[in-house]
Amino acid sequence: MMSYQVRFWSIKTMKNRRRPYGVRWVVNGQEKSEWFVTKTLAEHFRSELVQAARRGEGFDTVSGLPESKLRTHKSGSWYDHARAYAARNWAGSAAKTRATVADCLASVSRGLVVDERGTPGAESLHRALATWAFNRQRMEKYEPPADVAGALAWLAKKSVPLADLEDPAVLRNALDGMAVNLDGESAAPKSVARRLSVFRSCLDYAVELKVFSANPLGGVRWEVPKTAEEVDPRQVPNPDQARALLAAVPVVAPRVGRHLYAFFACLYFAGLRPSEAVALRLDDCELPATGWGRLLLAGSSPASGKQWTDNGEYHQPRSLKARADGVKRPVPACPELVVILRAHVAEFGAADDGRLFRSQRGNRLAPVSYESVWRRARERVLTAAQLATPLAKRPYDLRHACLSLWLNGGVPAANVAARAGHSVAMLQSTYAHCIDGDEEIMNRRIDAALGAPPTPAAEHAEQTAPPLPHPRTRVPRSFREYRLITAHSGSRRHTREAPETPSSPGENGSPQVDEPSLPQGARRLHSAG
Repeated sequence: MMSYQVRFWSIKTMKNRRRPYGVRWVVNGQEKSEWFVTKTLAEHFRSELVQAARRGEGFDTVSGLPESKLRTHKSGSWYDHARAYAARNWAGSAAKTRATVADCLASVSRGLVVDERGTPGAESLHRALATWAFNRQRMEKYEPPADVAGALAWLAKKSVPLADLEDPAVLRNALDGMAVNLDGESAAPKSVARRLSVFRSCLDYAVELKVFSANPLGGVRWEVPKTAEEVDPRQVPNPDQARALLAAVPVVAPRVGRHLYAFFACLYFAGLRPSEAVALRLDDCELPATGWGRLLLAGSSPASGKQWTDNGEYHQPRSLKARADGVKRPVPACPELVVILRAHVAEFGAADDGRLFRSQRGNRLAPVSYESVWRRARERVLTAAQLATPLAKRPYDLRHACLSLWLNGGVPAANVAARAGHSVAMLQSTYAHCIDGDEEIMNRRIDAALGAPPTPAAEHAEQTAPPLPHPRTRVPRSFREYRLITAHSGSRRHTREAPETPSSPGENGSPQVDEPSLPQGARRLHSAG
């Protein structure tokens, strides 16, 4: 219940108390008090109460606090709210999404502290937040180590009240902090955009809880770095380079390379994501003896880390990206890929659960295993200059090369999008700079739409393409100057029809130009040559 019957007393001092300076006030006939270590703190608190009363705020009869302070008191700190948000979104989220949200909240929370006295250090604090505080499963099952517990206790004490985020200055501290990495370097635009998205969603949750009437970010003008969604054409290997890289895989890693050869081939010839190839099963493959085959993708197996999955394993099987559970995606397999997969099955067979690709111990392929082999293949095939570029730097670039090849080969964008598991809009925006030959085709279409200009006859060639002016001829810079040049002194000169026979040089007072004249220096060089 709120009351406007408020009276304030002077500050009371009691020397025998640990906090000797007390602020006392009466709300609806009930005395309230708050005690402080120093008189300055007490005076500051009393001043805030008096100002709230002058603004016409009601005071809570239970806590004695005005509306503004009551909202801060009820909302808690930013740290408490961020933990509640992460826990609320844990269930139903993919393992990688959980890890991303935790990392983004950790980056934001570093800038939302009252001060940095006694800080455990940026790296220690970020690690404690990203791997413990915002990991609901880990905090419920295990006790954090002493250093982690100390870092979290420090932040719980120093975190700003959630209600303070209505202050643009506080928001800017968070925004500026998320734009910088732990090493002090500016974060990549994609990283900043991802952190801002999570921060905005977390504040939307505060609006849902009635802490704010609207998202505070709407009142702050902060320029978000522009992100480039397009694939860099320098990343995409051509067919010769891709085949050379694939052929080098069994050479650089004799024990596992032969097994991974077909894995990388699925990325290049069918455009599979690595997580989709990891989950590919023999029953999902149609591999005829000749001709085209088909891969029926039923799910993916992204590597997220044991601490983020529900089953405690490194991978968490899930549905295809941006697809509902049970939805499958058919991908035609070219004859070259069919031959590679048939040879792979003949040599290695399949795992107990039907997976085509597995580690030496029979587990799911981890990125660290196939990425190390890919780095060695790249070092063997590419030149030193190419190694310094992003050319085929990641296995994922094989998928980019595949989709770019299909688009450049004339396969309709809708068909490519269906095979790749993209929307057409996403496909065209992502691979816009990887499509060669479109400019020439479009130019020819524009020429056809404009209509080719008629070929001029020989006798009218001079009229169709007027000659360039002689270098010595004075070119008028205005209409007034044109009249002065062409008119007789004191009279106007009317143009007359040109005679049918060509005039000789000097008849009309201007030189006849048969071809563009060369400058003096160029004429000497031309005659000398």
